[in-house]
Amino acid sequence: MKLGNDLRRLRFEHGDITQETLADQVGVTRQTIHSIEKGKFIPSTLLALKITRFFNTPFEKAFYIIDENHYENQRDGNK
Repeated sequence: MKLGNDLRRLRFEHGDITQETLADQVGVTRQTIHSIEKGKFIPSTLLALKITRFFNTPFEKAFYIIDENHYENQRDGNK
């Protein structure tokens, strides 16, 4: 399983927020946001919650589980 995310989509839906701006708001570097978006870095629970709070969105709208064994996106609760 992997953790997927919709951070790029959320950034654009909220006025084309840059990775740098998001990083500044949640206390990390732009490279950290880039790595999260690319799936190369899994954020801590605290950082993930800071990101969802910044976007004022439910956790499940920003992050979701990708079950590679079933090739399903668990974001919508499909099993």
